[in-house]
Amino acid sequence: MIIIIIALGLFLDRVSKVWAISALYPDNEIVIIKNIFSFEYLENKGAAFGIFQNRQTFLIIITVIVTGAIIYYLIKYKPESVLLKISLAMIISGAFGNLFDRIVYKYVVDFILWHYKDVYYFPTFNVADMFVTCGTVLLAVYLIITPEDKLLKREE
Repeated sequence: MIIIIIALGLFLDRVSKVWAISALYPDNEIVIIKNIFSFEYLENKGAAFGIFQNRQTFLIIITVIVTGAIIYYLIKYKPESVLLKISLAMIISGAFGNLFDRIVYKYVVDFILWHYKDVYYFPTFNVADMFVTCGTVLLAVYLIITPEDKLLKREE
């Protein structure tokens, strides 16, 4: 199940980014809902919300460490919780999707834009970001509903 989720996330992320590059680069826009939702090409040389701009090496190292730790946890503790496995697989998938971009392009391709007229713009994002965010929310739910003594116990 974990491998399938990671592969599906990577596939959806790559297909969507290839589409964004071909349909939106360099400055095309596809309006879905006027003044609210559109697709616009953006080369993000930082992390979420534009932090760590032009720090690709740092972001690559952090991504490798975090995903390595998650994979280590999955192998060592072999969790039985479906919620935990799904959440971690989604985080890995999204992290790998953006890691691919950072290594190949030296930036992350973002293209999904939510905004309210010219008043508010949510930071532009991509499918990999959605996987990381949803996986993180599911992980938080898991951590909230799971008793503390079961979090690091090896499930046999």
